[in-house]
Amino acid sequence: MPPTSFQRIQTLAAAIKAPKFKLAFLGPKFWPVWLGVFVLYTITWLPLPVIRAIGGGTGKLIALIVPKRAKVAKRNLTLWNPTLSASEVEALYKENVRRTGMALFETAMGWWWPSWRVKRAIEIEGTEHVEAALANGKGVFGMALHNMNLEFACRGIGFFRPSIAFYRKHNNPLVDYLQYHGRNRSNKYMIDKRNAKALLAALDDKELCLYLPDQDYGPKQSIFVPFGGVKDTATTTATLMFIRRSHSEPMIITSQYTKRGYKIKIYPPLSQLGDMEDAEALTLLNQHVDAAVKEQPESYLWMHKRFKTRPEGNPESLYKSL
Repeated sequence: MPPTSFQRIQTLAAAIKAPKFKLAFLGPKFWPVWLGVFVLYTITWLPLPVIRAIGGGTGKLIALIVPKRAKVAKRNLTLWNPTLSASEVEALYKENVRRTGMALFETAMGWWWPSWRVKRAIEIEGTEHVEAALANGKGVFGMALHNMNLEFACRGIGFFRPSIAFYRKHNNPLVDYLQYHGRNRSNKYMIDKRNAKALLAALDDKELCLYLPDQDYGPKQSIFVPFGGVKDTATTTATLMFIRRSHSEPMIITSQYTKRGYKIKIYPPLSQLGDMEDAEALTLLNQHVDAAVKEQPESYLWMHKRFKTRPEGNPESLYKSL
């Protein structure tokens, strides 16, 4: 049996099995979830400008309900780009809050919008980078950034090329059922977030695989390199492991807002990362992430404590004042 066929069988065997619908989902325990689904589903049938207006209002409500997270977003903006004036930070923060609310509806849009409507709202730039990698017999290691419309973008990129991604089960079984089947509308299949071997096998099988390299995953398997204005930012070395151990091209992928909808942007490959030392490689990667974020900083996930983990020699929290 050819190695590629064996790899394909291995990878498919590692795929998350689709959760099945259970009659218990109709019981009173799950009625609040169904109510939320009904509201979200109904709203997503409205015109996109109306959905965005509702999403903006929802974001303001979220900021009132979880004010600490809102403060984290503002703090992150200040840390990330110290050259911003107070008025610039405030403007970016307010728009980021609106887009945080919109992300809730974009998730529903990604899960439930009909294909024709997704196609109409999406444009993709940089597909030639993916096509070139595949033509050279390589997989594509897509380093997707945490922009607020990520869920919708994952659905959209599937119309260009269905992808493979890590999956984390939801604690609520009904939400997990909805989440899996919603996300799988664009993905080829999904694999458990701890199954690195399956992702490596998929990359070697010339697949487009999506991975999130830009969160604070803690001190384990991370080193401290600059990101924006923070000199010591915990950055996972797992990214380099996937690049070095697979036959693939690494490239950043972002999703941005446009007037008519959304643009998925695929950046030129960073082929040199696998040949560099860890600190040098992740410094370069963060420089490219920083440049991509600066194109539309209001769309980035700033409510996450990106700079939470601190080095042993300087353990003081950057969020101490919040």
